[in-house]
Amino acid sequence: MRSRIFRHADGAIPNLLALSYVLSGYAIGLWLMATASLVVALLATLWFAHALIIAAYLFHEFAHDTIFARHESNTWGGVLMTWLTGSCYARYEHLRHKHVRHHVDRADVISLDTKALIQSFPSPLRRLVLLLEWCHLPAVELMMHGFVIALPFLREERRADRKRVLLIMLLRGIAFAALAYYSIQALLLYVVAYLIMVTVLRFADAFQHTYDAYAILESAQVPRDKLRDKAYEQANTYSNLVSVHWPSLNLLLLNFSYHNAHHEQLAVPWYRLPALHRSLYGDSSRQVIPMGNLLLPFHRHRVKRVLSDDYGVVDTAAGKVEGFIGAVSVSFLTAV
Repeated sequence: MRSRIFRHADGAIPNLLALSYVLSGYAIGLWLMATASLVVALLATLWFAHALIIAAYLFHEFAHDTIFARHESNTWGGVLMTWLTGSCYARYEHLRHKHVRHHVDRADVISLDTKALIQSFPSPLRRLVLLLEWCHLPAVELMMHGFVIALPFLREERRADRKRVLLIMLLRGIAFAALAYYSIQALLLYVVAYLIMVTVLRFADAFQHTYDAYAILESAQVPRDKLRDKAYEQANTYSNLVSVHWPSLNLLLLNFSYHNAHHEQLAVPWYRLPALHRSLYGDSSRQVIPMGNLLLPFHRHRVKRVLSDDYGVVDTAAGKVEGFIGAVSVSFLTAV
């Protein structure tokens, strides 16, 4: 029988700090957004948004059972993170299962072919989506979150989740109405913070793989049209580090950008990933792409990315990433 709370003995302090940061940032940040002067409220919005970002990456840790010793405790922690990030409309076990498939199948296993859907839209609606994306508003990601809510009403196999989704919508609707009644400023700033979270997550997700993407539900299999072995996985995975020279800055994304190391050893917790990265790849790796180098491709291909089936050309050996178009709608918060 396990007597410890955390999975690893050295995990108590870093995980408690991360969890405390998320919970305090959510509670105190929201309170300041509702009660403080505009300048302070805007600063609190950034804190609140970053708390949401860390909550999303903590969900990822819970999904890999790297935080608590007991699987059930990780499940409860993951469920809490989905409520904080607004991803609670999907069941935790569905989100976790689909993310595990990403690792097992070595593919971007998604729930909705957004490219085909957008192409099928009437021309005015399609242009609106592309215009929003041109303005850096994450229309496609919001569509994915909306699809998660609508899924039980679209697919008969998810019919059992209809009452659950309606109850969650009611509870969150009441909470948002109460927030608006108390402070319309806080509600508007909440929307801003949420959009920041979605944008940061999609920026990180866009440039971590050049996998093939498949819109798959339930137990459908990824086509066996190529050898997707460990070498393929590492060659098509990239570590888009926030900073190469200042590793501590990668804590801004809970070290999620050490993505090759994570894919190499899934059970290694977030706070050990920098050391694992160094032990595996040393001080240099062809798969490392500083995030600063990806800002221009993220901006330049913001519309093309929405409809392109090609992730673009990446030549890290030559330092050429301008042609890296990247992925869209691959968030682990919407993969159900």
